[in-house]
Amino acid sequence: MLPADGSDQLDDSDDDRVFKALASATRRRMLDALRRSSMTTGALCDLLPNLDRTTVLQHLRVLERAELVIGRKVGRERVLTLAPLPIKRIYDRWIGEYARAAVELLERL
Repeated sequence: MLPADGSDQLDDSDDDRVFKALASATRRRMLDALRRSSMTTGALCDLLPNLDRTTVLQHLRVLERAELVIGRKVGRERVLTLAPLPIKRIYDRWIGEYARAAVELLERL
């Protein structure tokens, strides 16, 4: 996203948080699970039996700060949902142009 002053400098702090979140295999596993369906915090903890609940919650906080996961209260439970927009933003910025060029090349063949 471009800064409000109209300069060409990008604000990379949002992307930095996304890349940091994606750097962990555990967090990528959590995102893969949430990609299949929303789940409660407890179900996510059950999916990672080698980690204690506190560690899972720490990983979850990193994902939430990167805006990759949204949590909402439903009764006594907290339901977690994948938020794909930050990943799309990364795709658009870093991959989209290369993919478009590859498709155009294939069309010419």
